[in-house]
Amino acid sequence: MFLPSVLAASSLVKVQPGLIFWTLVTFIFVAIVLKAKAWGPILSLVEEREKQIASSIESAKRERAEAEKLLADQKTAIAEARREAAEMMRRNTQEMEKFREELMAKSRKEAEELKLSARREIDEQKAKAIAEVRSMAVDLAMEVAGKLISERMDDSKQRALAEQFVQGLPLNGTSASGAVRRTA
Repeated sequence: MFLPSVLAASSLVKVQPGLIFWTLVTFIFVAIVLKAKAWGPILSLVEEREKQIASSIESAKRERAEAEKLLADQKTAIAEARREAAEMMRRNTQEMEKFREELMAKSRKEAEELKLSARREIDEQKAKAIAEVRSMAVDLAMEVAGKLISERMDDSKQRALAEQFVQGLPLNGTSASGAVRRTA
């Protein structure tokens, strides 16, 4: 009740055409001035900021794509390096196995050659020993035969008799009774 009486007494609620006209003129003037002086720079700043944001987004997308590409390249390089390392290990293992086999074959060959050389040396020494034993046996047989016969035969007869005796001796060093002959 108090409110309607206050409003009726106030001049704010009354319509005043002069005030409305000047308010509209002021509003239009302020709008034109703001549009000319403030609205253009504000819009240009907003557009510039929008362009910067769009540019930043595009740059971030490019950088991300480049980072993903580099990551893929690194993964490929790592996989290639692992493959190469595995290949090198396999090749080294094969080369080491081949080297070991060659070394073993060479060692076997050298051992066989040493064995053959030793066998030849043994055979030569055996032949020399047999020849020496035969010569000693011939000399011994000649002396024994000379003592047994009490007469001296000439040298050629003794040698022929000794040779005949030696030819009758067995080659493996055993006598007819199986006992091994020994020379003093």
